[in-house]
Amino acid sequence: MTDDDDREFKAELMRLQQEHRDLDAAIAALQLSPAPDVLQLQRLKKRKLQLRDRIAFIEDQITPDIIA
Repeated sequence: MTDDDDREFKAELMRLQQEHRDLDAAIAALQLSPAPDVLQLQRLKKRKLQLRDRIAFIEDQITPDIIA
């Protein structure tokens, strides 16, 4: 992997982690509302899971493979 690839992965990782935290806050706020929109909650949680999967993939790409 080149330095440019590494920088791009790290930039995307930071963006995705921020979006994941934002979704966390949005989900918590929605759950505290008197009548939460269940469909909206499901959509936010699904997006959060997708982000988690993408974050894990990028972290695997950044971490060098070390065979011990």
